Order: sequence, then structure tokens, then C-alpha cells
Amino acid sequence: MMHADSGSPAAGEAVLSSPASPASSVSAIASAHRIVVKVGSSLVTNEGRGLDRPAVAHWAAQIATLRQQGREVVLVSSGAIAEGMARLGWRKRPVVMHELQAAAAVGQMGLVQAYEAAFAEHGLHTAQILLTHEDLADRHRYLNARSTLFALLRLGVVPIVNENDTVVTDEIRFGDNDTLGALVTNLIEADALIILTDQRGLYGADPRKQPDAPFIAQGQAGDPMLEAMAGGAGSTVGTGGMLTKILAAKRAARSGAHTVIASGREQNVLTRLSQGEPIGTELRAVLPVWSARKQWLGDHLRLRGKVMLDAGAVRALLTEGKSLLPIGVIEVQGEFERGDVVACMDEAGLECARGLVNYSSADARRIVRTPSSRIAEILGSMTAPELVHRDNMVVTRPLAHPLPPVTAV
Repeated sequence: MMHADSGSPAAGEAVLSSPASPASSVSAIASAHRIVVKVGSSLVTNEGRGLDRPAVAHWAAQIATLRQQGREVVLVSSGAIAEGMARLGWRKRPVVMHELQAAAAVGQMGLVQAYEAAFAEHGLHTAQILLTHEDLADRHRYLNARSTLFALLRLGVVPIVNENDTVVTDEIRFGDNDTLGALVTNLIEADALIILTDQRGLYGADPRKQPDAPFIAQGQAGDPMLEAMAGGAGSTVGTGGMLTKILAAKRAARSGAHTVIASGREQNVLTRLSQGEPIGTELRAVLPVWSARKQWLGDHLRLRGKVMLDAGAVRALLTEGKSLLPIGVIEVQGEFERGDVVACMDEAGLECARGLVNYSSADARRIVRTPSSRIAEILGSMTAPELVHRDNMVVTRPLAHPLPPVTAV
């Protein structure tokens, strides 16, 4: 079993850092009070052979220790579909949607039973929370889920979160619980996200193809270099690869949470991290922290439509903190209603912001390139002078390149 060394990175290890986030020899988990732990399906089901109950018991014991230290822990666990496959005798992950949903329904029973029994050994109650991305996209359901999780943590219960694979459709195919782990991290404003996987952490290249690939001990969440280094999914059991973990860390950083990607087979990995031992890859949060409302807007994974902006509108949004006016919109894509979340795209097709739109797509198409003073004339009434108000908008990337100056006419 491979153990990450303490202290400075060993030979063959790399640290991607900057003056804004100097390398540290102490894990950020040491100072974390509220932690989200995500466990991958290949770990939970022993590479698809069935629930690995000794491993589940080992993680439960470690989380019990964290609870004794006064920390709050939410567990996000994959494995329902993989466990269902094992129970049904399926060796290959099905592609037909209703078969995936059936496997999830069968497997979820075993998953919950295993966790409940394991935590009961330490006198801890557990609670099952099944979510879809749509639950978190709806503002009222988002707030309800947040309140429920906070209530469970106050009661000393360990919430066990999984995606509700029995009712979702395209989410199963998208289906990585790394993203769900980051969303839960944002939802409860956790201090840290720990992603346990079947790899030691992040490498500069795929170690299965390049055995001498350098190991990344530390980096910054949101660093584009990390996304370029990350490989694709390599397991036939789960659906997440290293790229999904890098993007999850970036998302978690929006609420100020640090992320550790480490091997779930590492002995006592959670308790050792809590003691400050650097294990795996640690991605520090250096991105600006968003407010709870902006996190909710930024966490939307299913956008209803897009609006393409001219250079002046992009400048107004990214550098001046202005609202989006119809006159700055070149084109409207997709079908949406008032109050839906839409993406604001620059002329290169890159998202620069997203927010709640004040007009339906049909009305928006009628008022593009139009001064706000003419909205009532064109539509018969004016809901708001802005297409998207700045209070209902979140900027999703900084201005990458200076824009040419706007010449007054």
C-alpha cells in the first residue's frame, strides 16, 4: 500500500503553487470543521464485485473519530448502480436507461443497510438523502435540502447522500458523484471536500500509460493547467475520471472549500488528514468566495438557454459589474421562460456569466439589440429594463483578454 510522504514533496512529486497560495506541509483538513467526504463506486463495491463491507466499516470508524473530534461530516457515496449490478449478476454496466434505474433501485437497499450497520457499531445514526441536480436547481428545494442537512448535523447524525438514480434520466449518464459532492459542499458551506478514489491522487499524465508521470502533491483549485493534465475515466464500474474531480474542486472552491483527492485504500486516510498529514493531492481554494445565492446560480448544471453578447456587454458584465441590457445581446439560443437560468456567452462562444432572465426566449428575441426605452413599445409592457439584473447574476470567469475601447458615437 502506497503512503504519501509527510513534509516536503518527495522526488517525482510536483507542487503547483503561486505567491497567493504557497505550498504547505500541513493538510488543510486539519483546520476543517465541516467536511464532505465522497467515496467512489469502485471503492464501495470492490471494483464491482459487490459491497466491500470491511472498507465501509473502515470509513465509518474514521468518520466516527472525526465526529469525536467535534467535526461535522457528510458522506456522499456512489455505488448503488454497481451494487445493483453485482446483486443482479450483471458483469457489464447496462446502457438501457430503465436497466440502469433498476440496478440503482436494487443496489440502494444494500448500500444503505451496509452504512447503517457500520455506523451503528460506533453509536451513530445515519440518514439517507437522495438528490438530483434538479433538486438543487430549484431555489425552494435547494433551501429545503440545506435546512434538512443542517438539522441532521445539529442532531449528530451522519447524512449519507447519493444521486437519486432511480428517477433521473440523463443524470445517470452524466452521473459523477464528484460533482454532487462539490454541490453538497457548496450547499452546506463546508470547509473541505475529500474525494476518495482508487488512485493515489492527481498525476501530470495518466500513470496507467506513463508509469513515470509526476505526482501532483498540491495545486490551486481552478488552475487551467490541472484540467489540461487530467485524464479521462478509466474504470468500467464508475463514470468519473480525474477531470471530474478537478472540476469538482474548482466548484467547491467557490464556497471557500479546499479539496483533497486521495486513495480510499490508504490506511486511516481520513483521520491522518485530520491530523494534518498531507496525503494525496490537495487543491487549495484561492478563488473569490461567492455568496450563497451566487453559489446557487453558479451550481446550475442544466441551463435553459444562452444569450450571445457583444464586446461592450461582456465588458459591462466582467469589469463594471453592470446588468445585462437587451441592446448588448446579439442572439438568443434555446427556449426558456422568465425566471429560468441562462448562460451569457461572449462572441467566441465562452460563458462569462449566468443569471435569472427577466423575459422569455420568445420576448427576448423580439428585443435584442434594442434600447430598454423601447421594450414597452415592442412587447406592450416592460417587466424590467434589464434582461438579467446584476443582483441575479454571477460572473463565471474573469476577463481573459483586454477588449478594445468602446468609441462613443
